[in-house]
Amino acid sequence: MCRPLVTLLAILLGLAAHAGAQDLTLQEIILRAKPAVAVVVAEVGGQVTLRCGGVEKTVSPVPYRESGSGFFLSPRGWLVTNGHVVVVAQEPPRRWMTAHLVEKAFRAECLPGLLTRRGLAPGERPEVEDGLVREAVAATPADRVTLEPTVSVILQNGARLAARIAKYSAPARGEGMSGRDLALLRVEASDMPTLALGDSGAVKIGDKISVIGFPTVVMTHELLSATAKAQASVTHGSVSSFKQDRANQPVIQTDAAAEAGTSGGPALNADGAVVGVMTFVTQGDGGAVQGFNFVIPSAAVRDFLSGTTVALDETSRFNAAWHAGLADFFSGSYSRAARPLAEANRLLPEVPDVLRITAEAMARAKTQPLLPWGQVGGALVLAGFAGYGVLLWRRRQRNLFRISPSEVARLLEGTEPPAILDVRETTAYERSPVRIPRSLRVTLGDLDDGGKRPAVDQKRLVVAYCT
Repeated sequence: MCRPLVTLLAILLGLAAHAGAQDLTLQEIILRAKPAVAVVVAEVGGQVTLRCGGVEKTVSPVPYRESGSGFFLSPRGWLVTNGHVVVVAQEPPRRWMTAHLVEKAFRAECLPGLLTRRGLAPGERPEVEDGLVREAVAATPADRVTLEPTVSVILQNGARLAARIAKYSAPARGEGMSGRDLALLRVEASDMPTLALGDSGAVKIGDKISVIGFPTVVMTHELLSATAKAQASVTHGSVSSFKQDRANQPVIQTDAAAEAGTSGGPALNADGAVVGVMTFVTQGDGGAVQGFNFVIPSAAVRDFLSGTTVALDETSRFNAAWHAGLADFFSGSYSRAARPLAEANRLLPEVPDVLRITAEAMARAKTQPLLPWGQVGGALVLAGFAGYGVLLWRRRQRNLFRISPSEVARLLEGTEPPAILDVRETTAYERSPVRIPRSLRVTLGDLDDGGKRPAVDQKRLVVAYCT
């Protein structure tokens, strides 16, 4: 009877352990990953010396800017993005960029005065304005323009960090995309949120993937606040094909939606590991063509990182706190989630997702019961089964060698009757009128060490009658 109860207890405990170790939900996977994704901005500014109305002016025009996405692989500030996201800072097209900055400087500083002297209002004669701009560009020597390329990383809390390009692989010219369109950036930071590289070789057609990034269409949307624009967007899809680009590098095709600005963002598998980096978005006559985008495999990222000092196995203190807080939150332990969430906010302050989950946990903690009654009830049920099992086991042990009076009578009538020892306590024996026929009176003292032994053949079955 005891063995089935033990089996039942083992099954119940196994079910409880399985429930505690179940797979993460998609929501928790995305929330774990989002803080590690950042905006990458490549700019080319500088100084332009112009001659306006016979007077020389040195102007710092608004820099030329391109942006994309990237993600941290190391808590020490190592970030991966696409090569084409930072190409203008790595290899500025000097002739074109010079003309661009001269035009911006001229339109801002010189053109309004020239139009006024001609009796024109801005925008009144666009062909005149364009002609004046072309003349200024042609008349400004390249040596009067100083280019100043920079790269920055903008975190989701709004912090802007200067970055340097530690390693760069240019996209293939004129080939549309390249399996090595990658760049490695370094910012001066520590305890950054990170993402782990997964195994792109294990990816199969039909596998679900999620892409995180900063599409330009969202970051420039007129209906969104500045804070909302700085938060990463997520799209979902699946692997639709495996192909090679014109440089014969492998790429993964996906139907996950992507727009300009998503380039360099991570593509995550169902476990939240990075299996690729979003690269060029497919373009058509009407703009981006969704359903036919491409991802650089994570295996290519590992090859790209070879020879660098990036350590992929470093532990991020932000990750440890953030993941622990999310685990408590999604398990319903809202009060317990407060401490790790506060630690995550201390390590990287004001991240929108951290603030939102913290506020939601605090609100839910106020309405949470004092005790988790569901878990308490389950524990009590398990304890009841365990206690009942212990009682049955003790009863079985106690009755292991006990036989009924009818069984004794049957044995006495057999060919080999047992030896019956009357071992009742002395007082009970003297007060009781019951005497067992053919029994041998023995006291407990007789059975102690040093006492006299009953004269019983050791080969015979012995039945003891006790109080």
